[in-house]
Amino acid sequence: MKSYRKELWFNTSTRRAFINITPKIEECLKESGIKEGLLLCNAMHITSSVFINDDESGLHRDFERFLEKLAPEKPYDQYDHNGFEDNADAHLKRTIMGREVVVAVTNGKLDFGPWEQIFYGEFDGKRKKRVLVKIIGE
Repeated sequence: MKSYRKELWFNTSTRRAFINITPKIEECLKESGIKEGLLLCNAMHITSSVFINDDESGLHRDFERFLEKLAPEKPYDQYDHNGFEDNADAHLKRTIMGREVVVAVTNGKLDFGPWEQIFYGEFDGKRKKRVLVKIIGE
């Protein structure tokens, strides 16, 4: 069995962002040479997320509104966590959107359903963060 590991780095100019990372993940899969197996992709920071969904701008705005209703950024003093930092909402948003995805690899391709894409979700941006890509198989 082969194993491949790579870290992808992101530094958004905004506090929150949704970035389609599918092309980067497909590039990793090609680099790996693995044709059959599993791909794990996970955010390595507790205020960011990796998830699968549709790449549709209206849906991304819906995510933003939904998350902001559940865990509003402000007022900062509504959260016990916000003593040294102001990112309690980002921790909660990450919990809702998830930490990682696992995708089957079949015939050297990501074995997606219709419209599925992989996204990096940033909830406390403006600093460098990383995502792990780990692929195992033959």
